[in-house]
Amino acid sequence: METYTDVLLVTANVGSLFDNLGEIESDWLRELFGIVQSHKPRFIALHFQEVGGKDYMVNMGHAENFFWNIESSEEMRDFDRVCIYVDNHFKNVDSFTALGSMYFIHKSLKNIYQYDFNVKDFKAVSGQNKYVGSLDGVTTMEKEKFPKNFWPDFKWSRKGFMRTRWIIHNQGLDLVNVHLFHDASNLIACNASPSIYSANRQKALRYVINRISESSCTPLPFFLFGDFNFRLDTLSLVQNLSTSAEVQTVKKDSSNEVEKIICEEKDNDHKILLQIETKMFAYLHQAVFREDNGRAILKYDKEIAAFQDVIAEEEILFPPSYPYSEDYTKPTQYMNTRCPSWCDRILMSHTAQDIIHRRDEGESSVVYNILGPNVCMGDHKPVFLSFALKTNGH
Repeated sequence: METYTDVLLVTANVGSLFDNLGEIESDWLRELFGIVQSHKPRFIALHFQEVGGKDYMVNMGHAENFFWNIESSEEMRDFDRVCIYVDNHFKNVDSFTALGSMYFIHKSLKNIYQYDFNVKDFKAVSGQNKYVGSLDGVTTMEKEKFPKNFWPDFKWSRKGFMRTRWIIHNQGLDLVNVHLFHDASNLIACNASPSIYSANRQKALRYVINRISESSCTPLPFFLFGDFNFRLDTLSLVQNLSTSAEVQTVKKDSSNEVEKIICEEKDNDHKILLQIETKMFAYLHQAVFREDNGRAILKYDKEIAAFQDVIAEEEILFPPSYPYSEDYTKPTQYMNTRCPSWCDRILMSHTAQDIIHRRDEGESSVVYNILGPNVCMGDHKPVFLSFALKTNGH
């Protein structure tokens, strides 16, 4: 007999939660708990990136508090088993990823096992399992920072992935927390299509997929969710936005280096339509990114296309998840720092897509959306996927 287990997956880059300490957290948690209460999952996976924020040496202490606020909340009291992995050991530069993963198991979910990568076997999950620190020697997860030799010319970063493996009833799956490389400069992102950064992310994501597919344990359906930093194809987008404009490139006096790109409307008093600098992307008609969930620009979201052979995604019906204003009075406004894009994603193997239960007649019980659309959640809106997992047996 086919049975189902309701699952909630959430990914959130929480860097700005720590950089604006205390301002955003209570609203942020209320939004999270609201989704838990409305979807009533039996298994919850929360994947966090950039735990501690940019100033992690100062703010990492608050991270434990944040995790505790989730774990100890009234809203989560019916989840009697918890597994928490927080890589906050920033002194270990070679392995620090700033990733945090939390898994909650509802008291009604009886049959759940977690893989131990050391003994290469599944064990029943019980009690509270909290690992905060370097995570060296923790055998129920695998963690890796991207190898240094990947990008010799790249400033060293905290990007990497963390993986756990589960059996819910009789259904096995891998859950992978991922943080890929960002666009350092908007100007460089405009240089080519696809951009050099896009190529970097593609290489890193292939690396993750290969690592979880070729390892010594049997491949299972997998969900990859995190901050992929996927960006719109900036060059094509800019060409499209500026078709009716006059484009000027301003160069630095001494060198031939481009300092800014300015697109002015031909009429309309030469109003500046779009201005791009290293860390500025200011477009006059920002609404195009929000209205109709950004549908007009979704065609420039091309980075996942390279992975169609191995990865699927539910249809995106929400506006770009980044970069939202960190001013809590402007929760739907984007900052003029980057071109808005769908950075935060929940991707899955084709085999994982097959174990999602879909109701008949195309009516779907699957919800893929952002969290807190009208509340300040920091510069990234968390993204969630709620679905019924096909789990056979009792």
